[in-house]
Amino acid sequence: MNTERRNLRNGLLFISPWIIGFLCFTAYPLFSSLYYSFTQYNLISEPIFVGWQNYYELLFVDNIFYTVLGNTLYMIFVGLTLTTIVTIAIAILLNTDGIKGMSFFRVVFFIPTLVPFVVLAILWIWILQPDSGVVNSILAWFGIDGPGWFASPRWAKPGFILMTIWMSGNMILIYLAALGDIPKSLYEASSIDGANVFQKIIHITLPMLRPAILFNTITGMIGVFQSFAEAFIITDGGPENATLFYSLYLYRNAFQYFNMGYASAMAWILLIIALTITLVFFLLSKRWE
Repeated sequence: MNTERRNLRNGLLFISPWIIGFLCFTAYPLFSSLYYSFTQYNLISEPIFVGWQNYYELLFVDNIFYTVLGNTLYMIFVGLTLTTIVTIAIAILLNTDGIKGMSFFRVVFFIPTLVPFVVLAILWIWILQPDSGVVNSILAWFGIDGPGWFASPRWAKPGFILMTIWMSGNMILIYLAALGDIPKSLYEASSIDGANVFQKIIHITLPMLRPAILFNTITGMIGVFQSFAEAFIITDGGPENATLFYSLYLYRNAFQYFNMGYASAMAWILLIIALTITLVFFLLSKRWE
């Protein structure tokens, strides 16, 4: 018995730095934000308890909140869907046997993920310039007038989707690893049965990629909810709040308007939304099985 207690004590001592760090830097801020979400707090004066007022204003008074939520959900259900389709297609092409230079192209698709956000933002401001940008210049060669991209309320979010696809090398690597685990015998058997390329993708590749798709979808959704730097640097939420995403609006309330209670309520609503969407994804994944 003494040996068990000694082992328990030694184990707790070894993990005590992590326990202290978790309590100080995760648990305490988490429960503090929950408390502040029920208060009016501006970082200077003492917090004043206001009950559910912050949540009521967010859900029934603040019209900008629903614009922000709509922008963010657009990036999830439209942007993340397009990103998933493109990255799976690229991964399948990069996984093709017998084509020279595949290792080089795999590196090329991964390099954008290493670019710092500030450099990334400046680069895409230049690429999607309405007058002299690379994309619109190429479109002009074919007689097409390019859109305003980040300067247009209609095309600003598609511009961010293009940027997201360009820097989705991590998703491509995960799909490549999942493709490598698919048994070759399945493709060989389907070839004997007369299946073409598209039938193999639909009936073998995509079902076998389901765990990787679920993982990338959930992590991508979390990334969209946390997206801040790109919108802050490129458009600062404009034009006409078209790129005012959830994290950017939360930042404004917390550190520009110094309304910490309101921002804390936003953070907890975001947690509930993210958990709900994640649960729906898991339930749908079980049904697809």
